[in-house]
Amino acid sequence: MSIIFPAPPDIGGQQHRSIVSFAGAAAAHGVAIALVLAIVPAERLADLARPIAVRLIELAPDNPPPPPKQPPKKASPAPLPVLVTNSPEPPAQPTTFTVPPQPPAPPAPVPIAVTVAAPPAVPVTAARFDADYLDNPKPVYPHASRRLGEQGKVLLRVHVSATGLAEKVEVKLGSGFTRLDQAAQDAVSRWRFVPARRGDEAVAAWVQVPITFQLDS
Repeated sequence: MSIIFPAPPDIGGQQHRSIVSFAGAAAAHGVAIALVLAIVPAERLADLARPIAVRLIELAPDNPPPPPKQPPKKASPAPLPVLVTNSPEPPAQPTTFTVPPQPPAPPAPVPIAVTVAAPPAVPVTAARFDADYLDNPKPVYPHASRRLGEQGKVLLRVHVSATGLAEKVEVKLGSGFTRLDQAAQDAVSRWRFVPARRGDEAVAAWVQVPITFQLDS
């Protein structure tokens, strides 16, 4: 029977092979880079060499963490009962109001009478009918009144104009005989008068004229 021992590993040969493999790979990368530089233009290489901006987005967790547990609240003690007694209310006191004495009212103002003096009145001179220069004829005594003995006094009211004419003749007091009254009115209505005057101005006015009828005259 024989015992076979395995040959020890060739450590130096492995390192040699690793160095050779690394050199070959480096040479291959150099040839590839040279081919790329020859084929791709410089502008394209500059674009390819630009940095890329990367933004990291923070993802929210699927399930939020549970809130912290609150300690249990202590129950507050129940309020003590209040004893209510029905006590009688005090009687209401009557309300009194005291009115202070009022000062006396001031006396009412006394109206002041203002007297306006009227201008002095100009006296009026009454109209006249007895002036000699007027030459007024006497009334005609009616024949029938003479024959029947009618006589008496007639008082006439005459409105004399500013020019001295008898504008209106009225019988104020008759003699009791119509013929005598009418004879007096007819005569005086034709008379001339001295007109009434207010100062230096002639004005129209009324004047009374008495006429007497008497048989023995």
